[in-house]
Amino acid sequence: PEIQVRALEGPDEGITEILMNRPRARNALGNVLVSELLQALARLREDQRVRVLLFRSGVKGVFCAGADLKEREQMSNAEVGIFVQRLRGLMDEIAAFPAPTIAAMDGFALGGGLELALACDLRVAASTAVMGLIETTRGLLPGAGGTQRLPRCLGVALAKELIFTGRRLSGVQAHTLGLVNHAVAQNEEGDAAYQRARTLAQEILPQAPIAVRLGKVAIDRGIEVDIASGMAIEGICYAQNIPTQDRLEGMAAFREKRPPRFIGK
Repeated sequence: PEIQVRALEGPDEGITEILMNRPRARNALGNVLVSELLQALARLREDQRVRVLLFRSGVKGVFCAGADLKEREQMSNAEVGIFVQRLRGLMDEIAAFPAPTIAAMDGFALGGGLELALACDLRVAASTAVMGLIETTRGLLPGAGGTQRLPRCLGVALAKELIFTGRRLSGVQAHTLGLVNHAVAQNEEGDAAYQRARTLAQEILPQAPIAVRLGKVAIDRGIEVDIASGMAIEGICYAQNIPTQDRLEGMAAFREKRPPRFIGK
């Protein structure tokens, strides 16, 4: 297997990790890796115990080096089209995952590797990590959501500059632009971004899971429409949360001056 899925325990219960581990190809997105990711996501999206999903790498110095171009050299034009469509589908599955997702970028995240991180809700990078949509330097253009998610993240002019130039950014530069939520100094183990991502996940864990999931839907759907429609979407999401046990627990905890204990119901 090229990925490992791990549900954390103890104080981290509710955090699930997907560890990408294809060291010889620097986690390049080939057929096997893409299939395994799709299978894992299909399984995990039905699991209500998953409150935060964290993507990380088991390969030191690399998050994901992008699509597997060595594998692609063996493909016909038609096969390339089909594969890139699958890759785009994978990114859409990540983006549509019902619980919050975090990319822990401890090394290179290039091309499809950055597109994968862009499909996540939150990104944490080591300051020394290198990222960019470098497709134009390889005779390509981003084909797994990069041309859509980068401008939605950074604005049109900045996204165009980064895609037209194929520029690579450090974690620090990416943080300055708002491409990543946090940039942290790398440690000797090479997993500083992962450690910071876990801390961020721990901050999400105590919050009401249904409210968090509905908040994600409201933001993701609302950003694509005019504000009046967005307000209507928020209203629909809010209405779905009203009958939950967790909402009553939140009010009771406030009244009784104690921390709430949310159960996701």
